[in-house]
Amino acid sequence: MNKNQITKEKICAFYASDYHFEMITLPYIEKNLEENKKIVVLTENDLEESMNTLMEKVNLKEEKKKNIFKINWKNDDLNKFKEIKKDIEENKDLIIFIKGKENYIKNINENIEKWIEKNNKVKTIDCYDIEEIEEDFAEVISKYKRVLSTTGEKEIEK
Repeated sequence: MNKNQITKEKICAFYASDYHFEMITLPYIEKNLEENKKIVVLTENDLEESMNTLMEKVNLKEEKKKNIFKINWKNDDLNKFKEIKKDIEENKDLIIFIKGKENYIKNINENIEKWIEKNNKVKTIDCYDIEEIEEDFAEVISKYKRVLSTTGEKEIEK
């Protein structure tokens, strides 16, 4: 995470696999879609196939599944950056998940910070591969005030 970050809300999450990431974020995504917030998932790897598998197994109404499938789950950063820029210009409520290795998260944050610095309606959630940051977990989590789990956002106790 960039130490000079000025984004209003900065949250972290930790996952063990793509399915684990999807299971952690699904209730949160579903809730925020119901509140008409825009969701963008910037990801190092394509999640479309694993998301399709998950949606086949999860007990959700078809309408909710359709809304979740409207999210671009592919690794398509260039088009997603264009989408984010447009959404910010239109002052939309936006939640951006940044999922990947620590270096990917850092690079993505550096690229989008300049766009979101003046927008109070943008929330970013940095999602780390727990195996990669295992030894540095305490250092990584110390940079955040909130963590996302299956039960939602929680304050991090220092």
